[in-house]
Amino acid sequence: MTQLNIKELLRGDGALPFACEVDPAGLEFPSILRYASPLTASGSVRSSAGLLTLTGEVRVSLRCRCDRCGREYAWEYAGALDTVLVTEHQDEEDPDVFLVQDDCVDLEEIVTTAFVLGLDSKTLCRPDCKGVCPRCGHNLNDGPCACRPEADSPFAVLGQLLNDNED
Repeated sequence: MTQLNIKELLRGDGALPFACEVDPAGLEFPSILRYASPLTASGSVRSSAGLLTLTGEVRVSLRCRCDRCGREYAWEYAGALDTVLVTEHQDEEDPDVFLVQDDCVDLEEIVTTAFVLGLDSKTLCRPDCKGVCPRCGHNLNDGPCACRPEADSPFAVLGQLLNDNED
């Protein structure tokens, strides 16, 4: 557990910078093959008019498998940290609010939560990934496959009958 003591900020306005590393062990996702680095985070906690906010960035190097074409690729993830810190919970289900306990905040919990919530539901090797041919399995990012295009006509079934008669 990586704790940041914010006792001075609880007394008045100001800012406190932070930087930390979090071990991603236990954070398992189907598309992430391995973590090439720990989660690193940096930013600051600010107190202004009684409101405590933590802002910054979380980064990690990953090896992933594309959800569309299945190819392995490297991904340098960078996501925002932007959360509110409270001394007592109003809504325990709000993922953007974290509790200050004993004048400290748990940076590990905040960083891992921001990382998990910041991940896309699908990881792609590139935004324009074409995937694989549903018939032959050829990776369409490497070029077109040898499959004949399917006809989009309601009469395509008749064309199949003609092809069967030719054999």
